[in-house]
Amino acid sequence: MAARVESLQARRKSRQQQTAQAAPRRVTPLHAVPPAPPPPARQPATPTDLLLEAGRELLRRLNPDILSALSDEIAARLRRVPTQLNEYGYDPWGLNIASVRQAIVVTTLLYRYYFRVETYGIEHLPDGRVLVISNHAGQVAIDAAMIGTATILEREPPRILRGMGEYWLPTVPFLNLLMSRTGSVVGTPKNCTDLLRNEEAVIAFPEGLRGMNKLFSDRYRLQRFGYGFMRLALATKAPIVPVAVIGSEEQAPSIANLTRVGRLLGLPAFPITLTWPLLGPLGLLPLPVKYRIYFGKPITFDGDPDDEDAVIEKKAMRVVHTIQGMLDKGLRERPGIFF
Repeated sequence: MAARVESLQARRKSRQQQTAQAAPRRVTPLHAVPPAPPPPARQPATPTDLLLEAGRELLRRLNPDILSALSDEIAARLRRVPTQLNEYGYDPWGLNIASVRQAIVVTTLLYRYYFRVETYGIEHLPDGRVLVISNHAGQVAIDAAMIGTATILEREPPRILRGMGEYWLPTVPFLNLLMSRTGSVVGTPKNCTDLLRNEEAVIAFPEGLRGMNKLFSDRYRLQRFGYGFMRLALATKAPIVPVAVIGSEEQAPSIANLTRVGRLLGLPAFPITLTWPLLGPLGLLPLPVKYRIYFGKPITFDGDPDDEDAVIEKKAMRVVHTIQGMLDKGLRERPGIFF
């Protein structure tokens, strides 16, 4: 038995000696491990990528709880807007607060989550009668909707802007009713005068169709202003608040305008953009550009509204130069089109 134990101990000792004499295990130092390749550089977002990303953000906000809270927020702000409604809830021009609330819920989603609007100088919009004059672009007045949404969401107290629509807009099915229920009217001198004398805030785009049909190469260059707005301001003694919108003139970059096709369809223009018809129906959506809206200080004018055109033109050009200066400054200061 003792011999057997000695034999086991001898074999164990022999194995230990062999292990000690064996070459040590080689360990590769950490610095010798080749580094992982860097991730591929992120490619610039395409218009389609931007549209899809903005669309996904909007869909995330279409939660019933979020929409209900937003509707309550808008209703609370609209209750603070001074209005003159009859027993059925309408004002003399057809505005209905319930319709305005429904429309503003939709435009607020665009304002906050699609165009991510930043508004500056909203405190310059006074109480009482005022004529808001802005640059304009696009066949659909998204810029007007964003300015009007800003005066409800950002101003204290909120104000409803009364839009002056082109003569052809009421001929579009359902648009006539939508315009009147949300506060807009056809832009006749009488309508504008009546609204201003009723102490309303009226918004107008003196570039008119020239602004709507503007090509991308002419972006942010004010087209010739009509002078009717100046005669109305003088006749009603209404101050003018200049507004510059940055972003709107890149939301649907127009590279051509097929006016003959537009006439056949009963439209003032038929633009071809960078995204339509290239992207099909998706190309009809505006690009999710970053909107920046600048409200300038009110400008008051004195004079005879029936003065000769040369006199009226001189006054109107002061507004033109003010807005163009605001546009140039905003373009210099913004970091990018989409951000």
